[in-house]
Amino acid sequence: MRCLIPLICLFVLITTTKGIAQNSNKEIPKRTYTTKRIENANPPEIDGYINEPIWDLVPYTTSYTQLQPDIGAPPTEQTKMKIIYDASYIYVAFVCLDQDPDGIEKRLSRRDGFAGDWVEISFDSYNDDRTAFSFTLTAAGVKADEFISNNTRFDETWNPIWYTKTRIDDFGWTAEIKIPLSQLRFNNDKDQVWGLQSKRFYFRNRERSLWQEIVPNAPGYVSEFGELRGLKDLTPQKQLEIQPYVVTQLDTYESQAGNPYRDGSDARLNAGLDAKIGITNDLTLDLTLNPDFGQVEADPAAIALDGFQIFFKEQRPFFVANSNIFDYDLDDQTSDNLFYSRRIGRSPQRSVRDPEVVYTDSPQNSTILGAAKFSGKTKNGWTLGLLESLTDKEFANTLRTDNTEQEVLVEPLTNYIIGRAQKDFNDRNSYIGVIATATNRKLEPQLEFLHRDAFSGGIDFKHNWNARKYYIEGNTIISNVQGSEEAITRTQRSLTHLFERADATHLSIDTTRTSLTGTGGNLEIGKASGGNFTGSLGTSWKSPELELNDVGFLRQADLITQYANLQYTLLNPTQTFRNINVELEQQSAFDFEGNYNRIQYNLESFLRFNNTWEASFGINHKPRIISNTELRGGPRLRFNQENVHFLFINSDTRKKITYGAGYVLSQATQNNFSYFRLEAGLEYQPLDALSLSFFPEYELSPNKTQYVSTSNYNGTKRYILGNIDQKTLSATLRLNYSVNPNLSVQYYAQPFVSKGEYTNFNRINNSTAKDLNNRITLFAPNQISKTETSYEIDENVDGTTDYRFGDPDFSVVQLRTNLVVRWEYVPGSELFFVWSQGANGNNDPDNTLFNALDNQVIQKQLNNTFLIKATYRFLL
Repeated sequence: MRCLIPLICLFVLITTTKGIAQNSNKEIPKRTYTTKRIENANPPEIDGYINEPIWDLVPYTTSYTQLQPDIGAPPTEQTKMKIIYDASYIYVAFVCLDQDPDGIEKRLSRRDGFAGDWVEISFDSYNDDRTAFSFTLTAAGVKADEFISNNTRFDETWNPIWYTKTRIDDFGWTAEIKIPLSQLRFNNDKDQVWGLQSKRFYFRNRERSLWQEIVPNAPGYVSEFGELRGLKDLTPQKQLEIQPYVVTQLDTYESQAGNPYRDGSDARLNAGLDAKIGITNDLTLDLTLNPDFGQVEADPAAIALDGFQIFFKEQRPFFVANSNIFDYDLDDQTSDNLFYSRRIGRSPQRSVRDPEVVYTDSPQNSTILGAAKFSGKTKNGWTLGLLESLTDKEFANTLRTDNTEQEVLVEPLTNYIIGRAQKDFNDRNSYIGVIATATNRKLEPQLEFLHRDAFSGGIDFKHNWNARKYYIEGNTIISNVQGSEEAITRTQRSLTHLFERADATHLSIDTTRTSLTGTGGNLEIGKASGGNFTGSLGTSWKSPELELNDVGFLRQADLITQYANLQYTLLNPTQTFRNINVELEQQSAFDFEGNYNRIQYNLESFLRFNNTWEASFGINHKPRIISNTELRGGPRLRFNQENVHFLFINSDTRKKITYGAGYVLSQATQNNFSYFRLEAGLEYQPLDALSLSFFPEYELSPNKTQYVSTSNYNGTKRYILGNIDQKTLSATLRLNYSVNPNLSVQYYAQPFVSKGEYTNFNRINNSTAKDLNNRITLFAPNQISKTETSYEIDENVDGTTDYRFGDPDFSVVQLRTNLVVRWEYVPGSELFFVWSQGANGNNDPDNTLFNALDNQVIQKQLNNTFLIKATYRFLL
């Protein structure tokens, strides 16, 4: 704890320094802009010249104020904006003044790149203070668009059709925007009021300015918008879009003699359809038939020795779009969620294990036959979402020892349904919502180990008061899974549950059960804005029988957590700092038996200096760490107390060359375990159209009590651990070249190699002893011997092997690359050329990391995928 004292003193010093505390109770009037409708005249031509007489219908609005770095101060360069509309479109004109037009940063990037100077307009067309449609245009003409939900959550995957043009002149740069009303959602009131905000990013100063000023440390973003008035007699636009696609793909790989499924190449031609139908102006139906996600970037390489599944973010466009509606986080401390869309189209869950099978060709993913998503928000405050998807029955082709082929069922026909609703009330300061999910499988005898049906549901709420300064929010959930005795027993034994845990009196395996029902929830109260200090206090729980992993994500059940945090934010810059953020956090964890398993304290900070360099540092102290899962069904295992500190520094991102580096260092007492990660990064922008980045990373993670195996000895279980020396080396390389705003080339590569060597094998003696030497017992040299593939234990030294376990040493090598040429040849329609390369392999753990990369990547034929995909978006 002594290491906390100087940083706590620094925290107190920062919060009490004269001149830092600002008056956050300043009342800022809500601005209003009144637009006018174009009547009996031609609309403006979108060419970047704001010179047509039609623009004289309305005056410019200006007087933007800074959001960063100096809240409320006049910006370095002022911005002017006009808005007009007609029956089908809304038109926006910007004049971004700049005394040095040659200094305007015109960096090209792919759509949603936000590179260089840019200007943005956002419409809260529902006028609900929670959702908005945002359109951003860079000085180079690159478009970016986001759907904003829950007041602060930005979704960059929303890709509407709209039209733009920018120009640079002697006074700065101008932008014209034309947005189809069909791309927005609004009610059918005769006289409408929308929320309105505009933002400008002035690259040279990293300065953000707003049309509607926002109070320091505001409780949200959309709720602070100004108003757009003058919208009269708008006719709701029922959207109808159809986007067919065709894709051709060629895979090449190293052939395998005798294996008919690995002859060196595969080719396919496929087609599908996406559609968007406006059922009403508020609600939209999205459809996809036989979707293809071949242009989606591969997941990053990773390896987990704790046995838990790894959470990967969703990248498939159909599921990412409007995903905020279906989001139902169990808490803010984990990735647990009632809906994890990566379950849809998952890898087949049955592995073919048959000594009569020589070769197997199993599909990588389940085929999504089709999916439909009904979503939107009504004018009376209802947010609605319904998603259904059907995945096909999947078979693995096998070649048997008698030279016959046979199809083996590896995944059943499965239907997924997710329903979501939320209702705003109390003048949009509160909401209450519900969610329900269902997974239904058509099981056959070979797949009786899966759940036949899985259901979950929940209720969530949030209430804000005192101008959204304070809040209370929470949720409750319930789950039910049904299936055969085999399926439910398998769930009870899974790492998420571990009902057979040796020292758990509140849990036991029941092999006759055919269903499980669990509950969970979260409750949090906090201060979200107002002054330099914010904070929260909360608790969450997940009962032992809670099971969400058929269509959700749940890492561990049987868990009760409590957390609290206090955050300090510098509201206006000082002579040294643009931004300071310091957070003090405490967390503790228990299980449903009442065991006190974990406590930790975190002090973390982020600093941005006036030269725009950035630094983050922190320390974590974990005096109590006890795991219910480390021994895979064995008793709780204590780890020695741990101390962590980290530091990361990044240079000025306005420069052509930017760089950064940092480290994380963790150390447990008695050298129980440690962790060291060193990161570095370099980004280079030699041209406005070209950027390169390289981020290598190196990790060391030795551990004296790494789980290896469980064995039986004279009717008693032996939990075998080892001293692992694990090293991991990886790097991420990106190259982006933009020919123009609609044509870009992107290259991504990630080599990854990780190796682990085990020594000093030991067994559990007293799993919760504080002293490591009392917790484990090392095998003496005359008790353990190694064969070619395993270790044999003669525990009683009688010359007879009592039990054995496999050699756990490993060396894993992966390479993933992606080259994507994307051409948006007309707005909303795209052509993709994709070349992916990859390698996965195991190497001799005795080799170095670099030798492993050489053996498995450089000296081997890589797998290649060549893909051409064309889409055309019909806007009807």
